[in-house]
Amino acid sequence: MTDLTLVRHGETVWHADNRYTGSTDIALTERGRQQADQLASWAKQAHLDAIWVSPLERARNTAAPCERATGLTASVDKRLAELDFGAGEGLTSSEMLTQFPDARRAFEQDPVAGHLPDSEDPRHATERAVDCLKDIVHKHPSDRVLVVGHGTVKRLVLCHLLGIPLRHYRDMFPVVRNCGVTTIRWNGTGHAALIEYNTPIDFPAYDPGKDMTP
Repeated sequence: MTDLTLVRHGETVWHADNRYTGSTDIALTERGRQQADQLASWAKQAHLDAIWVSPLERARNTAAPCERATGLTASVDKRLAELDFGAGEGLTSSEMLTQFPDARRAFEQDPVAGHLPDSEDPRHATERAVDCLKDIVHKHPSDRVLVVGHGTVKRLVLCHLLGIPLRHYRDMFPVVRNCGVTTIRWNGTGHAALIEYNTPIDFPAYDPGKDMTP
């Protein structure tokens, strides 16, 4: 079994307005860079065996301090990139309701069947990200791997691996902290075990040697 620690990148310059970032390459804020440094402090004592990361700048810049802290070189994989939100890129929810109200309401009712205009189908994003995680598990059996990526793809992957219908990714996982730590234990087939979700990075990393299930 591989422990996959899924982490959303640090805060970006679009965070304050809650703009849909998606495939747009947006920089970290000063706070986002501080979060990345805090994540590196966590990573230094987390007994990591590997780091994988999305190719987008905000994820790469979040992972970079972890690479320095651990001495590991991150593997960059485009399958970990964020969902492309199409016409919603760079917009807030209220701006979408103004520009394409019917499509936005359909998205709110079912973000998979009613995904935003010109956006990537969430089912495709889930498939590519899960394929990447399968490769990670194959390459790192019984290891602990940090995967630095994005909020929406992270939620879709969690739904898939925990047996939750994808259409519920927004209501089942409404909050994904920047640099919050989520760990799943998976052998590459079937459902995964959820070890922790959204753990703040100022908490100590769990000790897998003490993880005993009665």
